[in-house]
Amino acid sequence: MKMIKAIIKPFKLDEVREALTSAGIEGLTVSEVRGFGRQKGQTEIYRGAEYQVSLLPKVEIEVAVSDAMVETVIETIQKSAHTGSIGDGKIFVLDMGQSVRIRTGETGEMAL
Repeated sequence: MKMIKAIIKPFKLDEVREALTSAGIEGLTVSEVRGFGRQKGQTEIYRGAEYQVSLLPKVEIEVAVSDAMVETVIETIQKSAHTGSIGDGKIFVLDMGQSVRIRTGETGEMAL
C-alpha cells in the first residue's frame, strides 16, 4: 500500500477530484496548505500598495491506494493538475505500513 500526497494549485482541485473519481478512487483527504517552491512567492497589489507574498495558498490531496493503483493515480493527478506554469505542484509517494478501518476493524488493503 502507498500514501500519495499531491500539492496542487487550489483552482485545480475539482478537476483532480473528478479525474480521480473516474479512475476508481473512492476516497481522499484534502487540506488547505500554504508554501512555496522555486517561485519563492509572488508580488501582490492591495489598495495600490505592492507587497510580497512569500507563502502561496495550495491544496494538499492525500490518497491511500494499493500498489497496483499507484501509477494510475500519479498519472491522473499529473494530467489533471497540469497548467504548464511554475507552481503546478509536486506528487510524493510514501510506503504505508498498515491501515485499519475503524468502523469494521478491517486491515490492510481491505481497509482502503
